Amino acid sequence: MEKLFVYGTLREPEVQKKVIGRVAAGTEDTLDDYGLSEIVIEGEKFPAAIPKIGESIAGQVIKITPEELKLIDDYETEAYKRVKATLKSKIIAWVFEL
Repeated sequence: MEKLFVYGTLREPEVQKKVIGRVAAGTEDTLDDYGLSEIVIEGEKFPAAIPKIGESIAGQVIKITPEELKLIDDYETEAYKRVKATLKSKIIAWVFEL
């Protein structure tokens, strides 16, 4: 299983169900040294993580399959870059950033 830190629309159960076909149980966690920005995709605003020393983003870690991660890659579009990050809990997870 892959671990993914979600902080925006992917925290919403209805979005998870639409994108991966199920609701993924999550545990609360924090992404330190990142702040929230906004990105506009097809006229709609979405939150976006950007590296920012001293700030943090609250979110959840969800466990997903490699196939589900590919579906989420498509959902996030090429506007985001998927990188590995160490969370406050010391869990290493994927995160989508600008």
